Amino acid sequence: MVHGTLVLDVGAGGGLLTRALADAGARVLAVELDPSALRQLRTRFGDDRRVEVVAGDATSVALPREPFAVVANLPFAAGTAILRRLLGDPRVPLTQLDAIVEWGLAAKRTAVWPSTVLGCAWGAWYDLRLVRRVPRACFAPPPGVEAAVMRATRRTDPLVPPGEARDYVAVLRRAFAAQAPLDRVLPRGVVHRLALEHGFDPHATARDLDARQWAALYAAVRPATRRPRAAEPRRRRGSRR
Repeated sequence: MVHGTLVLDVGAGGGLLTRALADAGARVLAVELDPSALRQLRTRFGDDRRVEVVAGDATSVALPREPFAVVANLPFAAGTAILRRLLGDPRVPLTQLDAIVEWGLAAKRTAVWPSTVLGCAWGAWYDLRLVRRVPRACFAPPPGVEAAVMRATRRTDPLVPPGEARDYVAVLRRAFAAQAPLDRVLPRGVVHRLALEHGFDPHATARDLDARQWAALYAAVRPATRRPRAAEPRRRRGSRR
């Protein structure tokens, strides 16, 4: 980690990760909702200029405007909602996320197949990886499910232009909701041509394509950008139409 990097510790709890991040040279925003944990954080880091304790819900708290990373043990119940907030909008200046989440969530969103709307959407701007399994015995008290470390690293070259995020997700949702072969949902000729070029079955369904294949298909079918209307020439004074 580069010294001075801004890092969010989301769901900071008593500050175990917060302390490790600060000692590694990060500037830390420790986000916590629970009043008891907030008191612990403020007592522990009240005089530490490297740490700012933020009271708030991670699904709605204001995010930094400058580039930042996330290192966190996310609350399992809110894992997907928090990840939507962080990864769903490419305008958010997130550079990298390393988060402990429920195993099923990490496995589903990082899977090459079958793909999901969220996995393909987030994968357009981030390289998504399941880094490792975290056994239940590592937690106190142990949760009822296994956990994993999920990593998202911003792509230097996004697969889809960030300004087209809304259109891209709309195409994904339409195709996944149809639950039909893509050549019945999108232009048949385009699907068959892209299938040959990018190595997927021309009769595949939406879940059979990975993020790169989806980005290529979207580029071929995306809505035409509207051209701005040409300004009307000014009329001379006294002229009539």
